[in-house]
Amino acid sequence: MRADAVRNRAKVLDAARAAFAAEGPAVPLDEIARRAGVGAGTVYRHFPTKEALFEAVIVDRLLALAQDAEARLSGDGDAGGEFFGFFFTLIEDADKKADLAEALMASGVDFQPEAKSVAERLSAGFQGLLERAQRAGAVRADVTVPELHALIVGAMAAEKRAGGERGKLTRIIGDGLRP
Repeated sequence: MRADAVRNRAKVLDAARAAFAAEGPAVPLDEIARRAGVGAGTVYRHFPTKEALFEAVIVDRLLALAQDAEARLSGDGDAGGEFFGFFFTLIEDADKKADLAEALMASGVDFQPEAKSVAERLSAGFQGLLERAQRAGAVRADVTVPELHALIVGAMAAEKRAGGERGKLTRIIGDGLRP
């Protein structure tokens, strides 16, 4: 793509991210174009349907998280620190994107192979961080990635319900993962 097309695509994705998170799937593509400061034709050229735009937003975010996990894995830093840093990032990210995730589930979007591939990449990175932290003795040996996913959902719900110091319950959950 030309440089201006890359910039316009990024503007559309940023506007879509914010619009879907705030207003759900009812936001028209023309409104996203207005928020992005581009013409409707630009949006349709990159994303022919709203479902394609939904998926692009999700793929973009999953890819950023996968790259974060991979970067943490490729370093030689503290295995426990890298794992917990990523675990807390996932919780914070999921909490910020909860409205978008709900909108996507409600819309019945059937993700294409690209999204599934990126999700698998993210899962592999998370698995690698967990295994490395477990080998280093920083995380309980009996914890699995599916259990961590459940804890992420639980942490989000706990933080919303508690209403106290932001992140306190998440840190308590994190403490429970230590040996």
